[in-house]
Amino acid sequence: MHQKLRIAIVGGGPTGLLMFRRLTQMSHTNFSIDIFERKKQLGVGMPYSAEGALEEHVTNVSGNEIPEMVSSVDDWIAGQRAFAAEKFDLDVDNFNQYKVLPRLLFGKYLANQFDRLLSIAEQKGLAVKVHYGQEVNDVIDDPDRTQTSVVVKDQIYPFDRVIICTGHLWPKKLEGKFKNCFDSPYPPSKIAHRTNHPVALRGSSLTAIDAIRTLARQNGTFIEDNDGKLRYRLDEASTQFRMVMHSRNGLLPAVRFHLEDSHLSKDTILPADEIAKVRKQNNGFLPLDYVYQRNFLDGIKVRHPMFYELIKELPMERFVEMMMFQRERKSAFELLEEEMEQASQSIANREPIHWKEMLAVLSFAMNYPAKYFSAEDMERLKKTLMPLISVIIAFAPQSSVNEMLALYRSGILRIVPVGEDSHIEPLVEGGISYHFKDATGRAEEQTYETFIDCIGQPHLKFEDLPYPSLLNGRTLTHATLKFEDPNIAKARLAQGDEQVFKLSDDDYQMIVPGVAINDHFQVIGTDGLANERIYMLAVPFIGGYNPDFSGLDFGEEASKRVAEKLFD
Repeated sequence: MHQKLRIAIVGGGPTGLLMFRRLTQMSHTNFSIDIFERKKQLGVGMPYSAEGALEEHVTNVSGNEIPEMVSSVDDWIAGQRAFAAEKFDLDVDNFNQYKVLPRLLFGKYLANQFDRLLSIAEQKGLAVKVHYGQEVNDVIDDPDRTQTSVVVKDQIYPFDRVIICTGHLWPKKLEGKFKNCFDSPYPPSKIAHRTNHPVALRGSSLTAIDAIRTLARQNGTFIEDNDGKLRYRLDEASTQFRMVMHSRNGLLPAVRFHLEDSHLSKDTILPADEIAKVRKQNNGFLPLDYVYQRNFLDGIKVRHPMFYELIKELPMERFVEMMMFQRERKSAFELLEEEMEQASQSIANREPIHWKEMLAVLSFAMNYPAKYFSAEDMERLKKTLMPLISVIIAFAPQSSVNEMLALYRSGILRIVPVGEDSHIEPLVEGGISYHFKDATGRAEEQTYETFIDCIGQPHLKFEDLPYPSLLNGRTLTHATLKFEDPNIAKARLAQGDEQVFKLSDDDYQMIVPGVAINDHFQVIGTDGLANERIYMLAVPFIGGYNPDFSGLDFGEEASKRVAEKLFD
């Protein structure tokens, strides 16, 4: 072992920032840090840079929900008075920690915090080197020499520990092959032009809202009436412009409300000894119903006893069915207007909507033990609970919702439910044909000149990892979950399910997205053992074991878990 532990952080975005912050807080300095960042700026990542935002895009978190940095958002904003007012029309005097920020402005804050951490590291005597504009194209593990190398072009850098913190990634499927077909709305500059025809958006998530905000500004103007209501007026050159969201269930994201517990990580994650005890009682599995009880129902019992009495006897599926029915019985935009009113009262009165907040807690807390779910429970989670979670905890900012409602009232924006079996067919001349079934089951086909996939960051497959040496060796393995009932697995195998395979007569496994990792985010090799040299925090590649890995809160907790193991 070298006198100083050589640590590499691959990716200097928000996750890399949180990881670096952990390292600067160490009580010793017997290590060096190299940071590899593809861009020329640290901290911003994709969402908070020009790769993911224009001036109209805002965060879906407020200042009080951001993990502790060197300085608070409030204090930093106070020093940005002229810039914030001129560039983003932000009233600094009326800004407070409960308000959301323009994403590009928040990116400047994160970049500033990274710079301040670099200064702190220098003062502590930490050896830090930042490799700006350097895209890592391979990672090579060498167990014989107990080191892992980072490869940039033809240069090889050896390290004792490599922490992969790269962010969003959308593999090219349609883009570049078919005209006016986009695999995501990022960078938004590629769709920031006049579009005088209907545009198809797949999905109705926050990603779709990003596309909507950009497209709307290229084809018209938002105007606030004397009554304070936002209106939208088309430009004369865009009279044919429309936007159509195609959503599996025809639902829109819920509106952001006041969070009582602004940092969802606090006291929500099941302790390791509790998980071990429950697994021992359940043949090695952690039941999803147990996590649902502990991280949702128990919290509702304390915070909203009346609501708890209503739902306490309901199975998880029945609860989801009840909540989804309440959303589906009204038109999507009618419900959005109602929720806007509720959310406004929640924020004005600083009163949370308890069941929604506890659903956010559940979503956050279940990530860490999800690797101990059975294959059956993971499929229950994805089929039943995740559709509700994805709608409720999107936390759509009020400004975005106001714009969507203005567009809807103007006849420019609508949503179409397309069910589970919809698909698109790219057209040679450009655009796509959208195939789906309407509410009566009748087949529909709609043609659009422009298509934008807005389903958000997908959970990518093991094979999509952009480091060929890790895929070709024994360093990594697919993330898998064991079936609790072998008969279910046998039936799936008989039907030709390629995601199911047999290890032994009583051990059938299901392949889930991404790579296998342990509780400290160390990758698992083909020998079934954790690799002490490589840590995987790259969001797209750990989705199989972390079904809702996103946000700064998760990065904060993940960096803590890495730091606990890094110097063993």
